[in-house]
Amino acid sequence: MMSRKQVFTGSPWEPLVGYCRAIRVGNRIEVAGTTAMKDGEVVGKGDPYEQTRFVLQTIEKALSELGASMSDVVRTRMFVTDISKWEEIGRAHGEFFHTIQPAATMVEVKALIDPLLLVEIEAEAIIQQ
Repeated sequence: MMSRKQVFTGSPWEPLVGYCRAIRVGNRIEVAGTTAMKDGEVVGKGDPYEQTRFVLQTIEKALSELGASMSDVVRTRMFVTDISKWEEIGRAHGEFFHTIQPAATMVEVKALIDPLLLVEIEAEAIIQQ
């Protein structure tokens, strides 16, 4: 049986909902939907670019804790509350992934868990062994 290694960020929702920020099984890492929350507060209120940067920094840290980096990311999924802000969100995504170019999806959703959140991102990574 493959070992499972998990990363938790202390989100109040992790124990309540029963999930972790990221999990590594074998050479695959799945990063849960990540938002711009820190210590129960929204980071970058009203600014989709800043929220996206914060989210990607959080994802980068979780990957690092599991022995991976952003260059191992093969897919991202971006859930946004206002698709008209796609350029700001895309610009931040591009700053992290301009040379990596994972498969990416961006879709508009009705709402996220807090009305001040503008973007939520999932990531998948595969570590070359």
